[in-house]
Amino acid sequence: RADMNCTQVTDFILLGLTDQQALKMPLFLAFLSIYIFTVMGNLGLILVIRTDARLNTPMYFFLSNLAFVDFCYTTVITPKMLGNFLYRQNTVSSYACATQLGCFLTCMVSECLLLASMAYDRYVAICSPLLYMVRMSPGLCIQLVSLPYSYSFLMALFHTTLTFRLCYCRSNVINHFYCDDMPLLKLACSDTRSKQLWVLTCAGFTFIASVLIVLVSYMFIVSAILRMRSAEGRHKAFSTCGSHMLAVTMFYGTLIFMYLQPSSTHSLDTDKAASVFYTVLIPMLNPLIYSLRNREVKEALKKAVGGSSRASML
Repeated sequence: RADMNCTQVTDFILLGLTDQQALKMPLFLAFLSIYIFTVMGNLGLILVIRTDARLNTPMYFFLSNLAFVDFCYTTVITPKMLGNFLYRQNTVSSYACATQLGCFLTCMVSECLLLASMAYDRYVAICSPLLYMVRMSPGLCIQLVSLPYSYSFLMALFHTTLTFRLCYCRSNVINHFYCDDMPLLKLACSDTRSKQLWVLTCAGFTFIASVLIVLVSYMFIVSAILRMRSAEGRHKAFSTCGSHMLAVTMFYGTLIFMYLQPSSTHSLDTDKAASVFYTVLIPMLNPLIYSLRNREVKEALKKAVGGSSRASML
């Protein structure tokens, strides 16, 4: 059998986004700027939420966890991607590749499920405003965060183990800018049908379950908003959900485009373009979405910036 007698690959080479030398330095500078902005935006948002007493509510507890996942997301992917622009040959060991794949899957599944938890939080806030703080107790909030983390870690560990138990005996060149399942499976000498079936089953279950939670939550939310008599109340209710709806649309929309396109038009180059959006750009955009569209966050940011500027003057 090929998977019993092959010489196992110990290192992989990441092709990156482009092989054109003229584009590498401009892209390096662009993605380095995005990475710095993303790290500062997400860590800054976490710091503001943790230090401002007015933001000590369940909604901002979930938002701080989303910012943490976005920070981890981009940190797992972007530094190695930047290396593709600097090195002639970006080599990664099989252990480092497995670690990156596991961390990436953990972050992706965590973000998917956290957005579902945030949808439930918005449902309770709009449909049961008087009981909001009672129903969204600290214990429930911790459960709605710890379950996505635990499930995503176990899912990532399972799939990473399956992927790296396969035999890689032909090419070690990954047509991507990070270690991802689909490019790795294309290099495997072993039979990958069972692995692909597990990917389809687990990804389908996770995605469908999270999307259903979001859709059902927003069905009740829209119904409750339409029953409101006050136009000001309807506007305020929509505005509290607007940031989350935009974040959900961007993240889920990208995943749908990537995984539900016809196999005849599917290519790794298309995957790379879509991956840039949800691993690099979305983590940068989420802090902007939630800070620019949220009056309380903007006031907390102004207070933090004003406090720091006064302290520096003293």
